[in-house]
Amino acid sequence: MSDTALKPSKRVARTEKRPRPTPYEDDLYTWVGEQVALLRAKRFEEIDFENVAEELSDVGAEQYFRLQSALELVVLHMLKWDHQPEKRSRSWTLSIAEHRVRVDIQLSKNPGLKSRRDEAVKNAFRLGRLRAAREMRRKIDTLPAACPYTWDDILNRPFALDGEG
Repeated sequence: MSDTALKPSKRVARTEKRPRPTPYEDDLYTWVGEQVALLRAKRFEEIDFENVAEELSDVGAEQYFRLQSALELVVLHMLKWDHQPEKRSRSWTLSIAEHRVRVDIQLSKNPGLKSRRDEAVKNAFRLGRLRAAREMRRKIDTLPAACPYTWDDILNRPFALDGEG
């Protein structure tokens, strides 16, 4: 037997080998999962702070756009209701009701959006007006240039077909 076979082997302490992080640009879904795991493990030195900040900013913007989108659909159907009375439908009343609920949910889940309510209505009206003109096959200048609806109108004005009360 050789001397080396009789000697106890010295183990070299291995540093924990961690998988290489997924680049943000290559796979957003996997990157998000990894960043969440790092945050939960409190491994702050490994967090991609610049891109985490960017994604958090995008999440806030997405919440605003959800509010604006719901308002756009309410305003769209209000314009159609007011400017195309001969085509009023149950579908329009239900769309208004549905999107009012969506507005309420967004504001309930994100109370900070209340400070941007007027901006959201203004942008929603601009988009809703264009869409209403397209759907009604009318010139844009046949619709009001500024939003004729108050916040209370948008959320509470009744819309019922004859006989529905």
